[in-house]
Amino acid sequence: MSDIYDIAVLGAGPAGTNAALSAARTGKTVLLIDEQPAAGGQVWRAKSKSIFSAPETPESRAGDTLRTRLVAATTQGTIDHLGDTRLWQVEREGNLWALHLLSDGKVAKRTARALVLASGAREFVQPVPGWTTPGVLGLAGATALLKSEQTPPGMTTVVSGTGPLAFYVASEIRRLGGTVVAVVTPNRRRDWLRALPAMLCRPKLLLRGAWWMADLLLGRVPVLWGHTVTSVTGQHAVSAVEVQAVDHVWAPQGAAQYFRADSLCLGHGLIPAIEAAQLAGAKIYHEPALGGWVPVAKTDGSTDVTGLYLCGDGAGIRGADAAEIQGTLAGLKAASDLGVEGLAEEMRALTRAHAALSRFGQAMTALSIPRSGMVQWSTAQTITCRCENLTRATIEAEISAGATSTNALKSGLRAGMGPCGGKFCQTAIAQMIARKTAVALADIPPPTPRPPLRPVPVSAMAEGFDYHDLPIPKPAPL
Repeated sequence: MSDIYDIAVLGAGPAGTNAALSAARTGKTVLLIDEQPAAGGQVWRAKSKSIFSAPETPESRAGDTLRTRLVAATTQGTIDHLGDTRLWQVEREGNLWALHLLSDGKVAKRTARALVLASGAREFVQPVPGWTTPGVLGLAGATALLKSEQTPPGMTTVVSGTGPLAFYVASEIRRLGGTVVAVVTPNRRRDWLRALPAMLCRPKLLLRGAWWMADLLLGRVPVLWGHTVTSVTGQHAVSAVEVQAVDHVWAPQGAAQYFRADSLCLGHGLIPAIEAAQLAGAKIYHEPALGGWVPVAKTDGSTDVTGLYLCGDGAGIRGADAAEIQGTLAGLKAASDLGVEGLAEEMRALTRAHAALSRFGQAMTALSIPRSGMVQWSTAQTITCRCENLTRATIEAEISAGATSTNALKSGLRAGMGPCGGKFCQTAIAQMIARKTAVALADIPPPTPRPPLRPVPVSAMAEGFDYHDLPIPKPAPL
């Protein structure tokens, strides 16, 4: 479409795709980038092409509608959509944003006048003994499997975690023919009762949650309120799961129970994916009600960095419906700042809608705010950093030796320098630092992000390189 786009959007979930669509209808040239081949993100993920037909769900209907709108826009030439494309570096080049991409094993660069980041969220799983055993999936990973492949994670599954996702996953496993042995959640019924006023403003979602609970009740699936998984048994595959009750700070207590199962879905909330925003220069602050560390951004997505806009879960966990609205708003704001007029009234209406929808999403996020007792779910020999195979004992020894920041631990132990870039371990590591040093989590920022944001093959970086082109001097005469 263009050598220089007006607006580039990273992320083709509810927020990013709507940002691209709203910006494109103002007449601006738009580039949409996403790692998945089809738009929809995690929450509206498309089913695998190998599945010809499957019963519709609210998520599949919303995703199909979004993808139809995007296909129409790309056909009309108003949006360039690069699927299966990874952003690994973002930087300023004068007044433009330079986006370094990896696609089909090759690196490329695109430039844009404005950049909208809808980078989404990642899952937090508190490490427990055996959590690296094959057959253990994150709750978010399980939803991806259920939505794209329409298959349960195993024959018999324990589902454990915080918030509504645990009940959604359990109900979907049953719908797809799997057996749920038990649902285990550290939340108590009173936690849900506190969220009820916010839930009443979204009656359709409330009724859907009631349907999940009714399905579990009719299926005689035990729901263990105020409990958590404390270990997983099995050498080459899950064979059993240990469960204990937790107190008000979620510290384990009392006798253990055991459930035989061949799989475990485990998750403890979502965390905004903020690394791209940090590389782009956005400031961050700690807000547990939004998922932890979040970039500083207004409701319309604008930031203190000229030409940078943030929306969706990457700007704070507020739910898919709020992300959709904020994406539309951020796309219009970016277009407005590039000179498009007549958008103010629509943007004010979107701002009001976003505030109403955020109330429900934040009430659900509050159910997953980590509590201090979670650190005790790990033992000294529990693997905390999976990429570098670092145990809790190793990390705590480094903290005792003076490494009291995530950057120091990254430097000293490589914690967070593996393929995942710290996405699986940094929240747990920050909790360990807080506990060992008696410092608040809000005073322990995540490590400084560095490119590449995602792994990039050396072969791609070295494409076109010829060793003989190096200016190597001849050896000196003897």
